[in-house]
Amino acid sequence: MNIFHFHFGKDGGAEKFFVHLVGALGRRGVKQTAVIRPNRIWRKDIDPHARIIESNFRNTTPDRLLLPIRVALMARREKPDAILSWATRASRLMPAYRGCIKLSRLGDYPTHLGYFRNTDVLVCNTPGIADHVRRIGWTRGVEVISNFTDTQAVAPAARAAWNTPEQVPLVMSMGRFVRRKGFHTLIEAVARLPDAHLWLAGDGEERAALEALAAEKGMSGRMRFLGWQKDTRPFVAAADVFVMPSTHEPLGNVILEAWAQKRPVISSRVEGPAWFMRDGENGLLVQSEDVDGFARAISAALNDAGLAAGLAEGGHRTLMAQFSEEAIAGAYIDLFKRRP
Repeated sequence: MNIFHFHFGKDGGAEKFFVHLVGALGRRGVKQTAVIRPNRIWRKDIDPHARIIESNFRNTTPDRLLLPIRVALMARREKPDAILSWATRASRLMPAYRGCIKLSRLGDYPTHLGYFRNTDVLVCNTPGIADHVRRIGWTRGVEVISNFTDTQAVAPAARAAWNTPEQVPLVMSMGRFVRRKGFHTLIEAVARLPDAHLWLAGDGEERAALEALAAEKGMSGRMRFLGWQKDTRPFVAAADVFVMPSTHEPLGNVILEAWAQKRPVISSRVEGPAWFMRDGENGLLVQSEDVDGFARAISAALNDAGLAAGLAEGGHRTLMAQFSEEAIAGAYIDLFKRRP
């Protein structure tokens, strides 16, 4: 089986799943070609499983005109079984080639369907996204195939390496530092819990604002900005509670990663988590931007060992039943076998 991927993402949850899926398909003997941005930090992780072509595919570069010609010629010459574009920008590269099934994978809600003129099937990672594309007029194929993550438990990171005492309650979160991730809400919530410390992994345009807010709320001494980490699992494993405070989250890959380390999870009640989380069973759900609500939920999970253990176990059960590599990789391979 031979698959082409087009992916122009940067560094985040969608990119982690791309790396996971390329690896899973490679382990199952699938031949793959991936067109990606230059200098991605995760390139080395897909290198063993795919031939890599680097391009920015920007309007101001020659590749905006030349790359579509190149991939169309490659498709006619190599006759892939499927072409899979990732998100909206990459879908613009989809050739008009009709010799295989052409798929666009969506991890968020597109604003319009013009990106997908050469796409046969939209692969949505939640039912909400699938419903959305139908509502805005998509009449071709739609499939819901979610994400999976590495389920291996790892040793926790050393708190001392980040100047964090061993005995303190530790809250953790991660993601791109953009407003919709809700990290400002999390900082304010943890500020109301005087014994709790906070680790935040990631980076982005909101970093200076988040650092300023931490200082304003008296959190500088008990908050650590971890930066981008190639492997976040040890940091998640070191925490007592994981929180995802986003105001918009189509799925929430970070929740799956926390469940893999058997951490109790608190999430805002937004699109993705509302689909697969059950309040009080596999996590706690709070209205987005509700600082008091997050503070209460974090306090409950930190102070009730039975509650925390039950949430962690419930989350791990959901992960293994609904988001396993075997099920997700198998669903993609079955889809690749379809004819357009």
